[in-house]
Amino acid sequence: MTRDDARLQRQLEVERRCLQEEIAHYEVQVRNHNPGLGNHMADDATDAFDQAAALTMNGSHNRALTDVDRALARLEAGTYGFCERCGEPIDFARLKALPSASLCIRCQVRAEQ
Repeated sequence: MTRDDARLQRQLEVERRCLQEEIAHYEVQVRNHNPGLGNHMADDATDAFDQAAALTMNGSHNRALTDVDRALARLEAGTYGFCERCGEPIDFARLKALPSASLCIRCQVRAEQ
């Protein structure tokens, strides 16, 4: 493992811990909300909106955590830093900006089109 790989691994592990904390926070927030039990319709609507927002954020964080876990698995397997589509190396600047990236920029653009 190169020094850069070790740095990216630490960055992924920190991101993983942060995501796990955020997920736990949103799960508690969703579990403790009971929309529709307030005294006023506006309060109920606000509670419902807050719960929907928490569910959305929780889903987004879960997807990000999956990406981070996959990147850590690729590091372990020795395939980290290579595009999962074309097999070419992923530019280090891209990995530095998005350590969980699994596609090179060219394949990412194609995937988004």
